[in-house]
Amino acid sequence: MTLSPAENFIRARKGKSHPVTRKFASLYPFELDDFQIKACQALEDESGILVAAPTGSGKTVVGEFAIFRALEEGRKCFYTTPIKALSNQKYLDLVEAHGTERVGLLTGDTNVNSDAQILVMTTEVLRNMIYAQSPALVNLAFVVMDEVHYLADKFRGAVWEEILIHLDPEVLVVSLSATVSNVEEFGEWLGTVRGRTEVVLSEERPVPLYQHVLVGHRLLDLFESPGKINKDLLREERRAIQRTQFKGRGRDSGVLDKSEIIAKLDDEGLLPAIFFIFSRNGCDLAAKRCFRDGIDLTSGYEKSQIAEYVQSRTSHLPAEDLAALEFHEWAAIWERGIAVHHAGLLPLFKEIIEGLFKEGYLKVVFATETLALGINMPARTVVLEKLIKWNGESHVMITPGEYTQLTGRAGRRGIDIEGNSVILWTPSIDAAMAASLAGTRTYPLKSSFTPTYNMSANLINRLPIPRVLDSLSLSYAQYQADRSLSGVVEQIAKNQEALALALPGCEQGDFASYFKMRLEIKELEKSSINERGSRRHKALEERAERITILRRKLREHSCHSCPEREDHSRIYEKRSKLERDTLALSQKVESRRNVIPRTFERVLEVLRELGYVEAERLTDSGKKLLGVFAESDLLVAELIKADVLSALETADLPAILSGLLFEARGEEKQLPRIPKSISEAVRDVVALWARLETVEAKHGLATQREPDFSMSWSVSRWSHGGSISSVLREGDLSIGDFVRHIKQIIDLLGQLTSSDTMNSTRYQEALKSIDRGIIRYASVSA
Repeated sequence: MTLSPAENFIRARKGKSHPVTRKFASLYPFELDDFQIKACQALEDESGILVAAPTGSGKTVVGEFAIFRALEEGRKCFYTTPIKALSNQKYLDLVEAHGTERVGLLTGDTNVNSDAQILVMTTEVLRNMIYAQSPALVNLAFVVMDEVHYLADKFRGAVWEEILIHLDPEVLVVSLSATVSNVEEFGEWLGTVRGRTEVVLSEERPVPLYQHVLVGHRLLDLFESPGKINKDLLREERRAIQRTQFKGRGRDSGVLDKSEIIAKLDDEGLLPAIFFIFSRNGCDLAAKRCFRDGIDLTSGYEKSQIAEYVQSRTSHLPAEDLAALEFHEWAAIWERGIAVHHAGLLPLFKEIIEGLFKEGYLKVVFATETLALGINMPARTVVLEKLIKWNGESHVMITPGEYTQLTGRAGRRGIDIEGNSVILWTPSIDAAMAASLAGTRTYPLKSSFTPTYNMSANLINRLPIPRVLDSLSLSYAQYQADRSLSGVVEQIAKNQEALALALPGCEQGDFASYFKMRLEIKELEKSSINERGSRRHKALEERAERITILRRKLREHSCHSCPEREDHSRIYEKRSKLERDTLALSQKVESRRNVIPRTFERVLEVLRELGYVEAERLTDSGKKLLGVFAESDLLVAELIKADVLSALETADLPAILSGLLFEARGEEKQLPRIPKSISEAVRDVVALWARLETVEAKHGLATQREPDFSMSWSVSRWSHGGSISSVLREGDLSIGDFVRHIKQIIDLLGQLTSSDTMNSTRYQEALKSIDRGIIRYASVSA
């Protein structure tokens, strides 16, 4: 964008008043965008910042400015991300920029240079530091919270709010978010909990996005003008529907196979592409199908470069492990310029794929939606196979926000003049559905915050109960609940004004008593109709008798003969309805007001009943809960208290903990195979969980997730020395799932080492039994 002389003068004058921003901007080979400069200047003015901008717009530059300031001032900066893969990638980027001695990494199972000035970490690590009052927080000046919109996540979102509420108010927070429609509201809330916070919004994509639909071999624009679906697309869609009705799914049906789609994209000059398929198995099958069909997207030179890079990253792995990981098959596919990217891969393989893609050697990556979460892998084109995905509970349409996040990968800044999204037409995806997703720009950020047992224990340990309640009232969830009530409260006030007006009198007598009888008859008749056919004959007879008596009294009432009786009744009926509506609105306000503190009070009752809190203080058992951050935190604490864990052999501990952490994907649940050595402990775990379920239900709380021991057999085989090939073969597992699950167990064993100090040696030995071989290779490498 070319600036006028006047605009250039204003920008130059502003720059002189912000020397640190000016010095930072001079380090870049390109001119910073206005929103980047505005955010950096606000941070230089000691304001917190919320930056909301599209994917790929460069909002991380603002996070890098916080790091720059920390290094200049000799202070610390923490950079938090929602997932380990993002932390690993950011760590490697910062090491490249600032050197290994200045940058560290903490992700629960990885600890690299933890005393560094710049620490990259998963969000949970910072939350745990705050509760533990870690010495690492000393001299902390800035916290960058990347992907802060993740606080809407149903399972982990509360962690972001815990940090924003409880982090030292002197620390400046840089919140980086995707574009959300209620960014101003979120910024206002940040201002209430963090002090002065500047909201910087940019809705402009750095590379314009062109959206298409592929119908058979025809690539058509989705829109012919803003908001108007392309007429040619609608005509082609009708023809494709007719073809599918006559010919079924096939070459002429309007639905191509993956190899044909890739060939089409290559012909159109739309590679490299990320091809989103909402299934790991679907990604693997697509890549292997393209390989079998002879798709070859790389030159001889590129093949040699790929082979050399892959060799340099895998030379330390034993041949037996490589064979178990189907390495040679995948390496051959990579050399053709094709790859997959999903959570089922070994983390090292994902790093290899990200590196090859960044260098431009990979032309097509079949990926699940996890790739869209901040991983720096922009492409020229993004392809969406479907617009429906499994959300953990059912198959649902992706949201406009998810669509924007996925298509945000399209268009490489400084390389492409435009980005492209391609939706694959099928009979189940019509143009109107695609246009609705692509055209919607309203996707608000909604808090998922609710007090957990661990959170509550940590707050009780730090604050008196009244102050705990006050701090929970500061949550974004409560803020949103209160804001949602403002209109309701106004309506109640209007209703009450109307109700305060006197009703017209009746010259014949007390019409209020007359109307009250009419109302009672109406209610009795309604309930009698609802109970017809039931066996409660006596109750029906009593009700009929009561109605007869009331009708007689009505006829005898002085107002019954009033000529304006029905007019008066209509007025009283309107007033009665207004009273009912006002009561309903008041109940709505009451149910939402202080909803978060009231939830905490129910959690507190559970903790009291189970012996974790006495006289408003934590007991010894309660103190052991402080360091247990697993989703099943209370069940873990109950196992410690009941000596279930201490009765096991150390090598059996991982298999039991597996049951508290593992959650089958989708509809995979099956009857687990339980190792004999832990069968008694499994019964104890299930019995304790059933008891907790009863106590939680009694106090009106959602119950903790039921233990799932589906992975315990494989974990036991590994902890007792089994090879990775035998464990994967016997358990029918993907290496990525297995590695991630073992790392979760390692993380929990580390928590138990600190929480249950009497058994810390046993937990450390159990940890060593599983932190070996391929698990250790999965760590990040610079």
